[in-house]
Amino acid sequence: MKLTILGSSSALPTSGRYPSAHVLNAHERLFLIDCGEGTQMQLRKTRIRFAKINHIFISHLHGDHVFGLYGLLSTFSLMGRTNPIHLYAPENYDKILKSHLSDFDINLSFKIDFIPLSGKDPVEILDDKYLTVTSFPLQHRVPSYGFLFSEKIFERNIIKECIDKYKIPTVRIPAIKKGEDFITPDGTLIKNEDLTLPPPEPLSYAYCSDTKYFKRLASFVKEVSLLYHEATFDKSNQDLAKITGHSTTLDAAKTAVDAKVDTLIIGHFSARYKNISPLVDEARTLFPETYPAIDGKTYEVGNITDP
Repeated sequence: MKLTILGSSSALPTSGRYPSAHVLNAHERLFLIDCGEGTQMQLRKTRIRFAKINHIFISHLHGDHVFGLYGLLSTFSLMGRTNPIHLYAPENYDKILKSHLSDFDINLSFKIDFIPLSGKDPVEILDDKYLTVTSFPLQHRVPSYGFLFSEKIFERNIIKECIDKYKIPTVRIPAIKKGEDFITPDGTLIKNEDLTLPPPEPLSYAYCSDTKYFKRLASFVKEVSLLYHEATFDKSNQDLAKITGHSTTLDAAKTAVDAKVDTLIIGHFSARYKNISPLVDEARTLFPETYPAIDGKTYEVGNITDP
């Protein structure tokens, strides 16, 4: 899994930061998460192929998370796209989107498969060969949802030399990769651990923006490989964070601690902060493995270090 940050600003774009948008690459399948203003420009700058984006996730209906979607859908159509877009968004967005397309006389060349988000508990919204995606409720001024991308457990890797050594028939290989032992023609039992290597640990990525701190959130993102959590304000603006339904650096770090995640990326920074290093340092007082979301940068899930 690789995560590319297209935008890390909250509310307003700045000269160095765009509004919220991420692309998660999981097994060369691209998932766009939120689509703030300027997302198309960032996709081009980071050389991400538009045609490979088939799933778009919108956390909530505030402009800094969705204003870029209208132009992106129009561009898809102008490029002659025919593959459907699977769009996951709060349930009331379907009517809003259809109204926009009608108002601006946009006739898309592809179908939008709309999957509504609702409820107060986690819900599995996507399940395929490689991973599952679960939406979970956040606490913001409007209905807001986070997303958990979890790799499935891979099969064991068969040691190629063992195939010839024990004359393993091709038809037996799938079962061995699933954990079965093998009995040779002369009746010798060969243990699975002597035939295979363990698969890599499955990775997971959770996206939490926008939300105020609440204790239950940690249970939704428990032990993920990488947690992205908004940190709109520093600790001195705790009261403002509560009023606006946002989190501080320490709120994000506390959730990371409680959830026992491996690594934390903070973003969605208020435009008031020209230098985000103090925000990262503040979060690190509670959770040392904290890193900043930097526009245009790609992070390898499970292997993030300081530049």
